[in-house]
Amino acid sequence: MGEQAKTNQFNNKNQRITSIIAAYNEEKTIGPIIDVLKRVPIIEQIVVVSDGSTDRTVDIARSRNVEVVDLISNVGKGGALYRGLEYIRTDIVLLLDADLVGLEESHVLSLIQPVSEREADVTIGVFEEGRFATDLAQKIAPLLSGQRAIRTDVIQNISDMEVSRYGVEVAMNRYIRKNGVTMKLVKLPGLTHVMKEEKMGLMKGLRYRVKMYWEILKNSYGGGG
Repeated sequence: MGEQAKTNQFNNKNQRITSIIAAYNEEKTIGPIIDVLKRVPIIEQIVVVSDGSTDRTVDIARSRNVEVVDLISNVGKGGALYRGLEYIRTDIVLLLDADLVGLEESHVLSLIQPVSEREADVTIGVFEEGRFATDLAQKIAPLLSGQRAIRTDVIQNISDMEVSRYGVEVAMNRYIRKNGVTMKLVKLPGLTHVMKEEKMGLMKGLRYRVKMYWEILKNSYGGGG
């Protein structure tokens, strides 16, 4: 089924979908991601949450006439997404990372369709045929992917999301597992993202990665859900 046919099918079902993007200093990639989302008619609302960004992330997002939540301090990805949820007015939420490269309308539709058609409560997108390093990381740990579509009533019930920081995907997965939420993995060919070491430099990027993995580990062995 082509992209236009998929879009028409969704439109006929009057689907209401919001995309939330948590962004921290992503001035190089946030614009193209928003541009792709705005070409998908079924996306009713786009909310960018700047997690204490100090670059032009906020200005670039605002220039594209989307809703922007500008947090003064960095609260981590989980806290940023939690704040974004306060603004949504739709039945399905599409979560995308702000550093994606190669995003296309087909990726967006592939994530949304199973949730829209009630095949699953949540989809998780897995990179393939992109860059070796990012493809490998997602083959090893596909459930840590940040590319997701999820029913609004499901994500709003994840109690520890606000304090999960960079372990937000783990918090979601724990809730999914404990509450019988149906999940489907979706392949996203050609999609990748900018690695932390490329954005920040080797040493700073490595420190940030260690911090991120520590947050993931804390949430993996924590409670909540």
